[in-house]
Amino acid sequence: MATPIISSSSFLRFFMAFFSVFLCLSLCSFENGFALAARDTKPHPLPHTTHTVEVKSLLPATTCSPSTKGHNINKASSVLKVVHKHGPCSNFHKSSKTSTTTCDEKYHAQILKQDQARVNSIHSRLNHNNNKDPLTQSAATTLPAKSGLVIGTGNYIVTVSLGTPAKQLSLAFDTGSDLTWTQCKACSATQSCYKQREPIFNPFLSASYKKISCTTAACTQLSSIGVQHGCSASTSACLYGTRYGDNSFSVGVFGSEKLTLTPTDIFEGFLFGCGLKNKGLFGGSAGMLGLGRSNTSIVEQTANKYNRYFSYCLPSTSCSTGYLSFGKGGRSSNAVKFTALSTVPLGHSFYGLNVVGINVGGTKLPISSSVFSSSRTIIDSGTLITRLPPTAYNALKAAFRQRMKSYPLTQAVSILDTCYNLSSFKTVSYPKISFVFDGGLTQELDATGILYGVSADQVCLAFAGNMDDSEVGIIGNVQQRRLKVVYDVAGGKVGFAPAGCA
Repeated sequence: MATPIISSSSFLRFFMAFFSVFLCLSLCSFENGFALAARDTKPHPLPHTTHTVEVKSLLPATTCSPSTKGHNINKASSVLKVVHKHGPCSNFHKSSKTSTTTCDEKYHAQILKQDQARVNSIHSRLNHNNNKDPLTQSAATTLPAKSGLVIGTGNYIVTVSLGTPAKQLSLAFDTGSDLTWTQCKACSATQSCYKQREPIFNPFLSASYKKISCTTAACTQLSSIGVQHGCSASTSACLYGTRYGDNSFSVGVFGSEKLTLTPTDIFEGFLFGCGLKNKGLFGGSAGMLGLGRSNTSIVEQTANKYNRYFSYCLPSTSCSTGYLSFGKGGRSSNAVKFTALSTVPLGHSFYGLNVVGINVGGTKLPISSSVFSSSRTIIDSGTLITRLPPTAYNALKAAFRQRMKSYPLTQAVSILDTCYNLSSFKTVSYPKISFVFDGGLTQELDATGILYGVSADQVCLAFAGNMDDSEVGIIGNVQQRRLKVVYDVAGGKVGFAPAGCA
């Protein structure tokens, strides 16, 4: 068969027609792509380095959604439920007249102001500037943990029972305190006690209550943990006075009682403070549960059963619940990765960790490890917002803002100076943040542990800087959300595991 012959003029016309169609399609495709790009103002996150969540998930919740995760109770463990004091899962929420103010900027400014007061208190204690005497100023168990914002502090609360017959008390649990205390009858809300939600404990109606003599070692050892002690002239009972540095204090009689954590976890002769004069940022709770490191703390007083081992998980929002667990409880700990507790003394109560760096969006920030080693760092359940040395915070803020430049900045809220207006966005993508600890552990924060939402038009980076690089850094409870935090005090280490609760 003969090969068809195409003339040069025919080929030229064919080529021009083909080129015109190709050019048209290319231009149309380019224009459409350009138009789509122009309309798509949503940031494109890099894989594995960002969190993408709905904006509404960052805002205060109004209904309770109890968590069932992590609450496996067995004979070897004691588990208490943890709730946020300001959240809808708290019993205080139902009677609180301020429960609808959680979306109000003034409300959050007050919470952050109280948080700064606590930080000032911690720095004061570590700097040994606490010279005022409040006395002269007038096995394993798990408890559910609730958030503490409803009753005036940023702490989380658990419910325990005291006395015979047992009376339930909601106490703010605190890894930065040693003494457990509750308000006791003989004080009143109008005179020497603050107003609490539950009935005030009456030791005279308890068959197991005893006063501690001021001549005992239990009384005199209070001074070793920074608690003032004295002696009642009329009864020779031991008097205690504990002050938190922000002018909050509790003064009363040091005694012993039957402490009930669960129906099977009961401790006779538990040493506690029976507060007769109390004032401060405890509003609504019945007192404090001290989880610090001294002989007076619940960790040490229950050491024979739990071997100085406890863990907790703080819920992601105030509408969910977490837990506080004492003892290993036979639960699998394969997911828990540990880092050593600091051997550098950080007061009698605090748990120090050796932070060496911070990652943002998968990239380690250019911060010398000496910035952290010179200031040192503690982990604290009672502080809300993490505090960093200014050098470290400024590097974190700069890196975070760079990765969030597609979102509009807005005005600051109290100590939080990196805030965004997300009211026109359905979802938001923000960089992952992780702490790097000495020994090689890199612990990524949960998606809920990075931002603090006041409202859709004010969502802030939940970190703040200290006044100078010499002040102790604090890993606060926002950054601990949803992490299972394990304190193996006997083993000299603290561990973390992801997604410990809802």
